[in-house]
Amino acid sequence: MRKEDIRRLVVRGPNWLGDAVMCEPALSQVRTLFPRADITLLVKPAIADLLAQHPAVNRTLVYDDRGRHAGLIGKWTLAGVLRRHRFDLAILFQNAFEAALIGFLAGIPRRFGYATDGRSLLLTDPVTVPSRTAQRHQVEYYWDLLKPLGGQGPAPAPRLFVTPDESAVIAKRLADAGIGASDLVIGVNPGSTYGHAKRWLPDRYAEVVNRVVKDAQGRSGARVGVAIVGAKGEEQLGTAIADQIKTRTVVCSGQTTVRELMALVKRCQLFLTNDTGPMHVAAAFKVPLVAVFGPTDWQTTSPFHADAQLVRQPVSCAPCLLRECPIDHRCMTEVTVEQVYGAAVRHLPLAAPASVVEPEPLSSSVSSPSLAGVTVFLDRDGTLNVDTGYVKSPEDFTVLPGVGAALARLKQAGARLVVVTNQSGLGRGYFTSKDLEAIHNKLRLALAEDGVTLDGLYFCPHHPDDRCNCRKPARGMIDRALAELQVDLSRAYVIGDSIRDVELAKQVGAHSLLVMTGPSGAEALADLTARGLSPDHVADGLSRAVEWIVVHATRRPSATAPR
Repeated sequence: MRKEDIRRLVVRGPNWLGDAVMCEPALSQVRTLFPRADITLLVKPAIADLLAQHPAVNRTLVYDDRGRHAGLIGKWTLAGVLRRHRFDLAILFQNAFEAALIGFLAGIPRRFGYATDGRSLLLTDPVTVPSRTAQRHQVEYYWDLLKPLGGQGPAPAPRLFVTPDESAVIAKRLADAGIGASDLVIGVNPGSTYGHAKRWLPDRYAEVVNRVVKDAQGRSGARVGVAIVGAKGEEQLGTAIADQIKTRTVVCSGQTTVRELMALVKRCQLFLTNDTGPMHVAAAFKVPLVAVFGPTDWQTTSPFHADAQLVRQPVSCAPCLLRECPIDHRCMTEVTVEQVYGAAVRHLPLAAPASVVEPEPLSSSVSSPSLAGVTVFLDRDGTLNVDTGYVKSPEDFTVLPGVGAALARLKQAGARLVVVTNQSGLGRGYFTSKDLEAIHNKLRLALAEDGVTLDGLYFCPHHPDDRCNCRKPARGMIDRALAELQVDLSRAYVIGDSIRDVELAKQVGAHSLLVMTGPSGAEALADLTARGLSPDHVADGLSRAVEWIVVHATRRPSATAPR
């Protein structure tokens, strides 16, 4: 398979929440293996929410198997949708026969997946299923599927991403329950959607939580709250446990979307859980956790490369993988409070919560971030990434240290982030539009690790001799942002490492910041000063530039007019 010939590919993701989390490293590697391809993710609705705006994916198609895609007619309808996209390749992480059948009906010329579930004849590139004796973790199972396509190295830990707005919604919900932004939060996930056999006893969860809360308060004096999560139908289970807990507790079982569940789990400083999807969500967010295993196989579905304590009883009938126990449920009833409590205290003392968006006072239903209405325009080369002259491929692209954290601070405060970059290498023929798209995909992926999404990314593709109206310091890219994003230029900032970035800011009436991370910062500053065009601020890097913006933008409006 010539990877450069694969321009459009579709990835069929797993159906279950936990499986989708464990598949995330492989999904990210698809982007690495096909950096210039247009990647579509085909998944069921809950997984579409879980992986919404994942930086490895260009778009998501929802497989609604309980609605418009139900039955044979629905499958044919879905195949027709895929056929119109003219995919070159389908990568099937979902193991079912129907995944290969739909790809076949869609006429996708290359169909790549494990030779399982009787579907080998429907695959153009069947991959041998690993031997059961290999005891491969599910993360590695998905990762290994890509080895025939050039995948290499050990599988990394899964990652998930939530936005500052989603974190703010959860902060408000916790505040309504009396749990503040500086309080420690212990999460409890006592249910399981895949049968009752995976559930530890609710009374024992409550006893462990009370003991851990008492210890956490005694060690640090911090306020501690408890958040109980679960699926629809588990509300009574959550309430029964909450009634026994002796601190502020909010029951969110059946009351969160997938995105809200993710943000809530991320907010926790400790997570007590059965072997279910939220356990893997917590692991992906690096939340310290205690996981109780019973009928499932801890060797293949335990939290992967996470700060986790596993508790299990090695009874002879486990793992049985059954939804309901046909005998006495000994794999769970023999797990004691002392065992789970002992595992939990290994995580003490709990770390203070990370910086979160403070909700408005309870009397107000509208949040007002301190940088709401502020737009920050960012140069690319020399400002966000190392300037190598012409960045021609993703392999040449390296984000500067501290960039993600700095932009996350702006995002969390409510600012919008827009990249404006001259890319004359396109006009000069040094690289292609596909190369540039792959580079920008790598940028988005790197920023997403710090929870940052860009609100806009504009580039000028023209040769300098073309005399276009978009090459900085011309204002064409800013004008596009004005039309598409409704930018208030009186509350706009331009950060860059070159003369043209400062000139652009002066021309459009925005505040100008010069960072010294590019190859000619000192010369640029000297030239601008000599011409009476000194920037509003000079910083040694993006982090210091952001510090200045945060202070400057929160002054009285009369004090922030651009010079």
